[in-house]
Amino acid sequence: MPADTESGGPDLHDRRNWVFDLDNTLYPAECDLFAEIDQRMTDFVARFLRLPRDEARATQKKYYAEHGTTLNGLMSMHGMSPDEFLAHVHDIDLSPLPKTPDLADAIRALPGRKFVYTNGSGGHAKRVTDYMGLGDVFDGQFAIEDSAFIPKPNQASYDAFLKAFDVDPQTSVFFEDLARNLTPAKEMGFATVLVQSEKVWSHEPAAARPAGIGDDLPLHIDYVTRDLTAFVRSIVQ
Repeated sequence: MPADTESGGPDLHDRRNWVFDLDNTLYPAECDLFAEIDQRMTDFVARFLRLPRDEARATQKKYYAEHGTTLNGLMSMHGMSPDEFLAHVHDIDLSPLPKTPDLADAIRALPGRKFVYTNGSGGHAKRVTDYMGLGDVFDGQFAIEDSAFIPKPNQASYDAFLKAFDVDPQTSVFFEDLARNLTPAKEMGFATVLVQSEKVWSHEPAAARPAGIGDDLPLHIDYVTRDLTAFVRSIVQ
């Protein structure tokens, strides 16, 4: 494994399904693309609930922490239809994203099937992967629409993903930037890889922050890396 990787988990060489989260996982959190989405969520919540921006921000983060996504909170608590929300928050400038031919080659070389599994929309997943040069790498994508808008880490979301693609967790690896989203994955039998960044996430609720360097690692994490490309390459070398 690469030098920045903490190892000690199960052997990955015989795995045949590779499941990648999208935001802050396939692209580096340091490019700050998600900040655009975050601010547009605040704008939407302020308008939809007719709240001052600071109150909207607090409500947004509360729903994210308690419901898995801000979207799920708005749907559960206010009966909101998801379409307008998803269209608004993902209408972003993708220019901060890197082009990633090395990552594309590394993922393509993995044995078996590769999937994107995101709490974002399908349109957002396609735009991001196409922009990064990953559009032809994956065998399928599973977005929030595909789980009836039930997000990770709700067990029903994982069950829907497994059913959609006939995936056996025992032969699979799950890559995520959120440790809490790897808890159900590990319990189901996935090998788990937590993707860390140097970005400071103090503005996010403590229980739902993306992984940062120096964080305490829960027992359900098999591997940790700050370099997804190098990690994936190391599996097939």
